[in-house]
Order: sequence, then C-alpha cells, then structure tokens
Amino acid sequence: MTTRQFLDRAALPAVCAVMALVVLAPVLGPGFVLAYDMVFAPRHSLLPDGLGLGTTPARSVPADAVIAAATLLAPGDLVQKLLLAAALVLGPLGAGRLVPTTSTGTRLVAATAYGWTPFVAERLFMGHWPYLLAYACLPWVAAAGFAHRRGEPKSLARLVLWSVPAVLTPTGGLLAAGTALATSGRLRVLPALVLLNAPWWVPSVLRPALSTPDAVGWFDARAENWGGVVVSVLGTGGFWNADVTPASRGLPLTPVLTLAVVAVAAVGWPTLVRRIPRAQGLLALGGVGLVFALAAHLPFGATALQWLVSTVPGTALLRDAQKWVAWWALPLALGFALAVERARPALAVAVLLPVLAMPDLAWGGWGRLAAVQYPADWSTVREILANDDRPGDVLALPLGAFRRFGWNDDRTQLDPAPRFLPRTTVIDDTVYVDGNAVPGEDTRLPAIREALRRNGDLGALGIGWVLVEHGTPGRIDAGTTDSLTEVHRGTWLSLYRVPGPVSANHLGPPRAPVVAADVAALLFVAGCLLWQALPAGRLIGHRRHEE
Repeated sequence: MTTRQFLDRAALPAVCAVMALVVLAPVLGPGFVLAYDMVFAPRHSLLPDGLGLGTTPARSVPADAVIAAATLLAPGDLVQKLLLAAALVLGPLGAGRLVPTTSTGTRLVAATAYGWTPFVAERLFMGHWPYLLAYACLPWVAAAGFAHRRGEPKSLARLVLWSVPAVLTPTGGLLAAGTALATSGRLRVLPALVLLNAPWWVPSVLRPALSTPDAVGWFDARAENWGGVVVSVLGTGGFWNADVTPASRGLPLTPVLTLAVVAVAAVGWPTLVRRIPRAQGLLALGGVGLVFALAAHLPFGATALQWLVSTVPGTALLRDAQKWVAWWALPLALGFALAVERARPALAVAVLLPVLAMPDLAWGGWGRLAAVQYPADWSTVREILANDDRPGDVLALPLGAFRRFGWNDDRTQLDPAPRFLPRTTVIDDTVYVDGNAVPGEDTRLPAIREALRRNGDLGALGIGWVLVEHGTPGRIDAGTTDSLTEVHRGTWLSLYRVPGPVSANHLGPPRAPVVAADVAALLFVAGCLLWQALPAGRLIGHRRHEE
C-alpha cells in the first residue's frame, strides 16, 4: 500500500474521530454527563423496569438492562462516554462508507453532512443518547440492506447485528427496521425485525394506552427561524424543546443554507440511484420521515395522531414526531455529497459547511455539557438499600421527573434515583411542556399521590422506603415524613423507612410473555453472531446466494 493510499483510507475514520472529539472534549474527564434525559450511574442495577416488567412504559427497554450488564464490566461514566463516542463516530463513518464513490473528498462530505446536524445537536443536548446510537447505525443498516437485496452471503445476519444497538429503545428499533425494509426491499426480513424488537413491543401492547391526546400538539416539530417549521425540519431540526436548540439555528442565513443544501442534494439523487440499484427505497424512506415529522401540521394529521396515542397501545412513541427526520438525514447527506463531487474545488468548503453553519455543537455545545461527580450521599443511600433486608420499593420526593441540583450546575436532568439505586424507584413521571402538564403513565402514581395527600399507608402500595432529594425545586408537605423512620440524613439526600408491613407489588404486565420475548431476542442475536463467525455460516450464505 502506498502512502497516498494509506492516507486516503485513514482520512475518513480520522475526520470522524476528530469530529467526535471536538464535540465531546469537555466531558471526557472523570464524572457523568447528566442533562435532561441522559442519566448514567456508577453501576446500574438490573430491575423489572429495565426488562419491561415494571409499571412504567417500556421506553428504556432493553437499554436499562444492557447498561446494567455493561456497568458490571466497567464504571458507569466510562460506559457512558464510550457510547457517546460510538454514536458520534459510527454515524458519519457509516455515511462516508455508504456513499457510492471512490473519492475520499466525497466521502468526507457525506460524513460531515450526516454527522454534524441539528438532529445530532438537539438530541445530544436533550440527552437522547439511544436515539443518537440508532441514528449512527442507520448507514450501516442501509449498507447491509442493500447487500441483502443483492443476495450477498450472511447479509441478513449483518443487518440484524447492526440493528441491535438501535433497538435499545422503541424509536431506535423502528428507525432501524424502516431502514432495513426500505433498502433490502424484502418483506421476508420483517419476522427477524419483529423478533429483534420484541423486548419493547411485547410489554407495550400488554399495557393500556394512557397517553393524553392533547399532549400530541405539545411535542410537534416547531419553527427554529423565519423559514418556518418545514424549512427547520428539512434541515433535520425543529425539535419541540427550544431550550436545547443551538443558537445558530436562529440565524437569518440558516433557512437559506438549508434550502440550498436540499436543492444540491436533489441534484445528487439521480447519481445515487444510478450507482446503488434500488436506492429509490432510501429516498422514499426519507420522504416518509419528513411526512411523519410534519404530520401534526398536515390536514387531519393532528387528529389522527391524537386518536392513535389514546387508543392503540405503544403508539405514544409517535408523539415526538420530529425524531423521524432521522430517515431524511441519510439521503440528504448522500445526495449532497454526490452533487458536490462534480465540483472538486468546492469539496473542502462542503466538508466544512455543516460545522460553519452550526459551530455551537462544538465543545459540548459551548459549555452546555460537562462531566460532574455524584455527591457521596448517593453512594451511601445505595449501600443502605443494598444491605437492608427491609422489602419494598423506593418513592422519590419531591414528586417530579426532573431535578436541578447545585452539584450539577443547576442543569435540568432526569431524576437519577431509578438508575442509581438498587431497588425499583417510583418517580412522578409527569412532564411539563411550556407550562402544560403531560400526565405520567406509571400505573402506581395515582394511588401513591392520594396516599401522600391523606398521609395514607404507603406500605400497602409496595413502598418500603422514601427518598427525599434536597436542593432541587419541588414541594414536600411538612407532615409527609413525620410517621417515617429516618435512616440517613445528608446534605443532598435523606432516606426514610416506611413502618409496618409492605405489600408485594404485583402490578405491571404478565411476566411470562415479556420474559419469553427478552430471551427469544437474546437467543436470536446470539444466533446471528454465530452465523457471522462460523465457517458454516459462510457455506449456508454461499449456497443461498447460488440459489
């Protein structure tokens, strides 16, 4: 291999690694990144909620179970940073490898166009690391799908294995499944995808639909600038939470650049279709992603979404519709790269354009993200709960899903107790959007709330412990802890034991079908790994290819 060939091969992974480093550099020191929905702990415990057996929706299934297993092998902060790095490196690397070209410059354009986007920035700042991991897998799933369409050996196993990181959450599983179907063009891959996603959809269909129809409108895609909601979504932005939107998305030039990039990408799509047979499926999927993202703004779209989330179990995941723009991002990046390939002097500008247009993704969003350490109170409480034989779950107070602690610079973050503590922890999962309350979906909360109001028996509801978190907004009635036994009092946490007998918690979906789904999916993934690794897999794949 010549020096020039080595540099050409090394350029793409090097640029992808540098992009990730530019974003994550300020958080790579010791500690945890705790922002909005992103919560990691030194060691996650394997609890019923992580397997879909709890009383909460299966939104983090099987992600919580996988992280629990990973933190048995490595500290939680290291696991978190490896996952974030993987999400930010694999996505652009996959896009650069997928674009049908021999030009290193074109590959770099595809990489930055896919890896440095408003979707990545907004989901990172919102703490949606599983979405980022799913987004990173889509180019690799697409490549395996195209290979499967061509009949390449073992391509189905590759398609499944590249979908595995995505199916850590329901949204990621559906994003990967849609990409697999669109690129493979074969419905016979559907049973494999259904089985792979079983850990989250089985408990979802076994729970009643509890979503509030009115809440659909509060999570609509929104306009980030004068170009309106459509232009924002075309640029892969438009996230409903304005607090996590990079300030650069509001610049007057942003809509102009967005429309220019889309127009240039459209010029490159014929080349994409010509070089990758049946790439029309990927383009069509991108269009579907746009329709889904803008569904609430289309005629009858809001009404249809409201009916679905209030009637059909598991469809509440359609509520945050902007996330489906992930399907649009890949054909946008590939088309843009192929179009500028013809103008070689413009390649360098095209590589840097995403970074210049949105520089405030760099350095953790210019200081939005930082690594912090948990106070010692958290480890102390964990040890008490791990070593005490007293039964019962933990109730976290004040009621509320999100916290703002001084030790985390008052950043909004999800309550870490359910992942930090070794027992099932009940929190009030009500979410407030622009002052509007989106009711929680934990089936235990109404009875617990009533018991707190009248100082009733928490033990009868399966609560054996009460955790009071200090230094965060929220109100606790003065008499709430009067009848409880104080076990620990610290600067940030106080732990109380609920007196009297504690009833067993039998709520949640039936265990047998959920456990069967988890085991079946795990065995299926193991089978695909063996198929990839063993020589027999090559022989089987080769015979099928010949047929």
